[in-house]
Amino acid sequence: MYMAFAPNATVESPRSSLSSMPSVSRVGEKQTMRRVAVGVYVALVFLGLGTGYLLSRNTKLASKEATEAPKMVKTDKIEGIADTKNFKDSAEGTLEKGGMNGEGTHKLVREGGPSQTAYLVSSVIDMDSYAGKKVKVWGETFAAKKAAWLMDVGKIEILE
Repeated sequence: MYMAFAPNATVESPRSSLSSMPSVSRVGEKQTMRRVAVGVYVALVFLGLGTGYLLSRNTKLASKEATEAPKMVKTDKIEGIADTKNFKDSAEGTLEKGGMNGEGTHKLVREGGPSQTAYLVSSVIDMDSYAGKKVKVWGETFAAKKAAWLMDVGKIEILE
């Protein structure tokens, strides 16, 4: 039997066609890599869900504390929020009505002259009933544009 070949034709041997096909080990490696990648993604999703759940529980606890109304106290001499650890500042003096150019509703005249006067506001205490009396106030200082000292009062005590 005689076969004729074209001068520039290439003949593929059965081995060369097999080498171009992916081997079984390469296919297995790719499947393993895909499984590992999918496993990592699934683990990340579960970790994210767990973290979100834990954070939401902590936020609920914090929001319950934040929404609870502070305990108020009102006696003949003391009025305001019972817990004074949130109030960093305190001052003593004679309480008078009137602020300074719109800053404060009352002022606390203290020893040392006008530079020591504290201007006061309060959302929890009606300070009008304490006008003209010597008092001690607890609260938090705020920045003011005109007043030297502006305080939000949370508790007040009559001294005299």
